[in-house]
Amino acid sequence: MGIGDVNTALMVDGVEVVAACDLYDGRLTRAKELWGADIFTTKDYREILERADVDAVINATTDHWHQKISLDAMDKGKHVYCEKPMVQRSVDGHDIIAKQKSTGLVFQVGSQYVSSIIHAKAKELLAAGEIGEINFAEAQIDRHSARGAWQYTVPLDASTDTVDWDTYISNAPKREWDPLRFFRWRNYQDYGTGVAGDLYVHMLSMLHFVTNSKGPERVQATGGLRYWKDGRDVPDIHLGLFDYPKTDAHPAFNLSLRTNLVSGGGNNFLFRIVGSEGDITIDFNGLKLRKTPFPKDPGMSLHSFPEAMQEALKAEHRKKYPQKAEMVGPNEFEFKVPSNYKGDRYEHFVNFFESIRNGKPVVEGAVFGLRASGPTEAGNISYFEKKIVGWDPIGMKLKNL
Repeated sequence: MGIGDVNTALMVDGVEVVAACDLYDGRLTRAKELWGADIFTTKDYREILERADVDAVINATTDHWHQKISLDAMDKGKHVYCEKPMVQRSVDGHDIIAKQKSTGLVFQVGSQYVSSIIHAKAKELLAAGEIGEINFAEAQIDRHSARGAWQYTVPLDASTDTVDWDTYISNAPKREWDPLRFFRWRNYQDYGTGVAGDLYVHMLSMLHFVTNSKGPERVQATGGLRYWKDGRDVPDIHLGLFDYPKTDAHPAFNLSLRTNLVSGGGNNFLFRIVGSEGDITIDFNGLKLRKTPFPKDPGMSLHSFPEAMQEALKAEHRKKYPQKAEMVGPNEFEFKVPSNYKGDRYEHFVNFFESIRNGKPVVEGAVFGLRASGPTEAGNISYFEKKIVGWDPIGMKLKNL
């Protein structure tokens, strides 16, 4: 993600990369290949934070380093673009919130869908009442590939000579060198957050942006390790149920999330918001709005009544719902992004740099980031401890642990 983020950031006018940090030598070599032999490279991120020519940093490390590097960067006066999930543990997020507030620096979480014109349109349609009142939302992310299941390639020279393993695990449980725990870190609770932190944080960010929600209050999860038994300790099938309370922004509704990294039916993506009179389905290129309002005439169920009663009920029904011909409009609308759209990740970086340059409000600050990542931690706890876990969406804290 570091390479992808930097390449996207460089699409924004006036942005230059001057330094790169990684704990593996090969990625430092790759940085010079991509962005020029003159850029500064190091295995110690603190050396970058000391540079006067660095205004902002992209924090695209493993999850267990997000909080520490973000805090250190803001302490040194650097703006921060932090990949999702904002933090590995929700308790750590409050320090970032406080630091962003006290320094006044720009801190933006990297769930790029928040900057998407697709989701902005969904937000507009929902607010306009096009699908009635929301009552349910669902997301499915199915994958059927080794890379999709995080079996990333391990370089041939992986060793403690090329990787600073001691620094990597300095804020994690102490273990002997294991290249899989470094290069396939998403598979391990010590460094990542599993499916929940990798994928569900995106889904919650999308949903919270569209609905103006602050988050759920109760989370339940299940699943299992069905296929990718490669030493990982996180599930490859994960199901989550989230209960959202009624607020001033929306009625109470339920969210269902599903990820299957062993999907023999192939890759699949679904994100759908269901209301009382329609639904909105979002994909990577646009969205579809279906309108299905309740008919004014609810109809009758008469078959089990005597004929005389049926006729009497029909007469009463016709008085209450007189038959009247009405025009029927379209019930399905499709919205597509324009052919020249550069994508939500680009828009997210545009928003980040505009916040730095012009004081534009941050689109996904630390409070938003914690409200997206915290409930997914609750989902992980629910899965491993086999119980329902509470989440306080206002105070942003886990409950009834």
